[in-house]
Amino acid sequence: MLPFEHLYSTLPEPLWVATQATPVASPELIAFNAPLAHELGAKEIPDSTTLADWFSGNQPMPDAKPGALGYAGHQFGNFVPQLGDGRALLLGEVIDQNGVRRDVQLKGSGRTPFSRGGDGRSPLGPVLREYLVSEFMAAMGIPTTRALRPWRAASEWSGKWLSLAPSLPAWRVAIFAWAPFSLPLHSGMKHCSKPWRIM
Repeated sequence: MLPFEHLYSTLPEPLWVATQATPVASPELIAFNAPLAHELGAKEIPDSTTLADWFSGNQPMPDAKPGALGYAGHQFGNFVPQLGDGRALLLGEVIDQNGVRRDVQLKGSGRTPFSRGGDGRSPLGPVLREYLVSEFMAAMGIPTTRALRPWRAASEWSGKWLSLAPSLPAWRVAIFAWAPFSLPLHSGMKHCSKPWRIM
């Protein structure tokens, strides 16, 4: 559906770690951002069942190469030398119709090597809020990440607070993330110049 490229996957571990999504029961589409899909270069939009399987991670999307990104950065006011995507998988990059390179992530797809104590899922409320607010910001001309499609699965324990809520992964589309640049700078991987070349 999308013409993926995979420059991040050329990076060594722990900057990029191949990871598969954790399957879910009965995925169901809630919304589909068709204008964004076409902006990203989608040629054909399959039926809703296929979309639900792809966007839930139950089936791999054609040409996607899922992996979790490792990075460093500040968390709770302190610098942490090793962090990573604990509930998101980078599926690849897409050059959109404006010639801009976009990262496409599956957020809430289950545990990754960076999940620590979390379950890797995303509760319903925050995902819908991100979807609606990001589309409002995009419509106002404010640069932002955007969501291609939120979906939900059968109710399951979600998050470290153990609140029973529908799991709702979403596809996130972003232009640039700074965090992956911090890890090679602060870990002695100064020979690794590839993060700068993927921009």
